[in-house]
Amino acid sequence: MDIKLRIEQPSDYNETENVTREAFWNHFSPGCDEHYLLHIMRNHPKFVPELDIVAELNGKIVGNVVCLKSFIMADDGNQYEVLSLGPISVLPEYQQKGIGRKMIALTQERAFDMGFRAILLCGDPDYYLRQGFIPAETLGIRTEDNMYATALHVYELYDNALANAKGRYIEDEIYQVDKSAANEFDKRFPPKEIIVGTPSQKRFDQIVVMRRKAI
Repeated sequence: MDIKLRIEQPSDYNETENVTREAFWNHFSPGCDEHYLLHIMRNHPKFVPELDIVAELNGKIVGNVVCLKSFIMADDGNQYEVLSLGPISVLPEYQQKGIGRKMIALTQERAFDMGFRAILLCGDPDYYLRQGFIPAETLGIRTEDNMYATALHVYELYDNALANAKGRYIEDEIYQVDKSAANEFDKRFPPKEIIVGTPSQKRFDQIVVMRRKAI
């Protein structure tokens, strides 16, 4: 496939939000909020427009990835700015074709060029470990509530970028989506069936509880 990666433009917003909705619908939970999250992220002061990348095939947007600035509160009292990756989406009919991998690789390349030190995200290790990420626990990085989490992954953009950053990863509050606002936003789109208990939802439910207290 001749996939073109480029920066998202304002004229793409509706199409990209629909791509995100299609990608996440009934995946992690019944319905989804990620298209609303994308919608509100773009005006956030920590949003990084240079890393708002769409994947295009024959003039049709089939994928998108975005990043937000966040930080690690290190145990030594210092703060280290990092990037939070996501949401990342690919239309269901184009998944398993390497599009997500290409978007992540370009994000990593551009983030390095921009001087960022690392990218973090919460996701399925079965996928992200294949994209060069490692468990955050490997570097002593925990969640904001001081837990080691199987879902938390990190990608250092250069050697020893987080050598002194053992501590707690603090992602922005925007990721705590207002469900009622998300439901209202979703009314802009054609109705879709909400399904409970899909295999991917069960997998997600397993992963999110794989946490342990840091000693």
